[in-house]
Amino acid sequence: MKKLAVKKGAQCMACLECVRACSNAFYKEFHQDLSCIQIVDKNGQAKPMTCIQCGKCMKTCQHGAITQNAKTGVYMINKKLCVGCGECVAACPMHVMVLKTENPASKCIACGICAKACPMEILEIVEK
Repeated sequence: MKKLAVKKGAQCMACLECVRACSNAFYKEFHQDLSCIQIVDKNGQAKPMTCIQCGKCMKTCQHGAITQNAKTGVYMINKKLCVGCGECVAACPMHVMVLKTENPASKCIACGICAKACPMEILEIVEK
């Protein structure tokens, strides 16, 4: 399974370049709430929160809009089937799914845009 991960022992400096890259890729604007990667404060340290590809979003979707890619293992949203109900966003244990008004939901697809934007090079796409 392909997924975005934080390198072990890596320290995030909370510059938000990864957040900016993701938000711009999905919505063509920078807004922290529109990013599928979030930086949170955990015990005084900046910690990137990423999609763990757990599938809870797919199990919650009553419209069949979320499926798992058989080749990569990544859960993906079919924008044509998504009705924007937000159930998947509420089910996400990492709080990294996004729902913008009048748009389908979005989630990390392990594209690597955020990893390329990180000046500290702490993010990577891994196969698990």
